[in-house]
Amino acid sequence: MSQGRARTASVSTWLPIVGLALAAFMFNTSEFIPVGLLTDIAGTFALSEAQAGMMISVYAWGVMILSLPLMVAASRLDPRRLLLLVIAVFMAGQVASAVAPTFVLLVLARLLVAAAHAIFWSIASPLATRIADPSQASRAMGLVVTGSSIAMIAGMPLGRVIGLAVGWRATFSCVAAVACAVLVMMTIAMPRVERTEPFTVRQLPDVLRNRALMVIYAVTILVATGYYTGYSYIEPFMQRVADMPDTSITACLTVFGVAGLVGSFLFSRLYDNHRIPFVRIMVFGVAASLLLLGTAGAATWAAFAVCALWGLSATAFNVAFQAEIIHDTPAYVSAVAMSIFSGLFNLGIGCGTWLGGQVVDGLGINLIGVVGGLVALAGFVVCFVSMRKGKSANATA
Repeated sequence: MSQGRARTASVSTWLPIVGLALAAFMFNTSEFIPVGLLTDIAGTFALSEAQAGMMISVYAWGVMILSLPLMVAASRLDPRRLLLLVIAVFMAGQVASAVAPTFVLLVLARLLVAAAHAIFWSIASPLATRIADPSQASRAMGLVVTGSSIAMIAGMPLGRVIGLAVGWRATFSCVAAVACAVLVMMTIAMPRVERTEPFTVRQLPDVLRNRALMVIYAVTILVATGYYTGYSYIEPFMQRVADMPDTSITACLTVFGVAGLVGSFLFSRLYDNHRIPFVRIMVFGVAASLLLLGTAGAATWAAFAVCALWGLSATAFNVAFQAEIIHDTPAYVSAVAMSIFSGLFNLGIGCGTWLGGQVVDGLGINLIGVVGGLVALAGFVVCFVSMRKGKSANATA
């Protein structure tokens, strides 16, 4: 009888975490989809691909700008109700994207999705750790990030297949349908989570005086900028520098995503007992991958090896830094601190994409890895010198 109750408790604990992983999959799939359908979207509205690409930049900027103010405002809401509201807003944004009659309205619909994105990634990891048993917190976070990694492997390609077969609007409709299913699931499975003390703007200076957080944020900007200096232009790099056919490029990027699953697994197994060494190694792995990108032109196996190291390190870096934020902040601050992290990561995406474009147009596309690697290496130096093992802020909250 006790075993049956334990099994029931285990299912009731892990089912909402699986739901958060499914939500992470759909959020990241939605973020990546326009990349794979850019040509079709541009054709619908008689735009160039560069003009249509502004939709992607506006999305990233929207997440960056909206993360903190939305999370401060939302911190007064019950966590369960907030999560369900965020998924509902996300679903509405997908429907609006699917039916948008003009490009301007499509961009506005994507901004609605960006608003939901900004809050979701501020609360997903903290919620997972609060739902799970404390001894299983890292595994719970790893599962949520696994959903994000699977989106890179299968989400965008599947969205592209649907879009090419029946039109890009159908892809957004399918994502809306998935969101509806996840909303129903989380309405049933998500337990009530105790509401923490509301965060106010007056407390923001206390966050900014948190030295551990400032180090995390500085490293995040540098590593994300270096990462996207290379990643934003990885497809043309593989074509022009590594001279790889389209099928090999697709396989290489798939390896990148699969390696992210390995990074998530390593995090769940190693992070708790080796926090700071794990973080340092993964940040160095991102920098090393970029600096080694030039070897991709030497042999196909080298390109696959670099992408494997890169995908593993980038995913593990992302989830480990989220765990560090939770470790270094009391519960009532963690969601707001996470929203700042999300905003700064998106700042890095924008800066890296811009910097990579400057390198491509100026120094040459063959040097995107060198430039990006040097920026990420600066992040590693800050990480190595400044990150220290300390007492968990949640232990005293």
